[in-house]
Amino acid sequence: MFGTQDLWLFVISGLLLNMTPGPDSILIMARSAGQGFKAGVAAVLGICSGTCVHIAAAAFGLSALLATSAEAFLLIKLLGAAYLLYIGVQMLRTKTATSTAQAAPTPASLGTIYRQGLLTNVLNPKVALFFLAFLPQFVAPDAADKTLAFLVLGAIFNLNGMLWCLLLAWTSAMAAQKVKTSQQVKLWLNRTVGALFVALGLKLALSRA
Repeated sequence: MFGTQDLWLFVISGLLLNMTPGPDSILIMARSAGQGFKAGVAAVLGICSGTCVHIAAAAFGLSALLATSAEAFLLIKLLGAAYLLYIGVQMLRTKTATSTAQAAPTPASLGTIYRQGLLTNVLNPKVALFFLAFLPQFVAPDAADKTLAFLVLGAIFNLNGMLWCLLLAWTSAMAAQKVKTSQQVKLWLNRTVGALFVALGLKLALSRA
């Protein structure tokens, strides 16, 4: 169908890969637990938009540049690492709103959360290389239009990923609501996740591939 092959295997593999923890999952869980389901949805939409960029790049051959150019890969990797570090530092510096009750972390706007999800995903060169390596395995050798096959597979992968991420956002928000997390705990959760992003940024910057 549309030049694809082993579609059932692709769907199962895609679901398992989407469930693998990473920066995207951490961002979704942190925003959902800290600011509720709407914030988690904003993060999910940003991440899925970033995935669309990678899918288009793989379909039209742009990801091949990262696979063949060490300079291009290094540039994108350092930009991605810098952005992860930026998000981490911002979360570590979360300010508190002084009140007679409890200190509350200053919430990020939905637009800001969307952009964080988008850039966290787009600026990860390993995601681009993943699509370049993964999708071709499910494109039929005799496909009349391989670009269309890439786009169809990418759309299926992104849809499955969005459904999983929305479930992750909902469960994280519900879990935070059930335990009635105090504002002070949310503040330290924000800072803990910030430290994780700093660690991920440093790991990406120092990685050899």
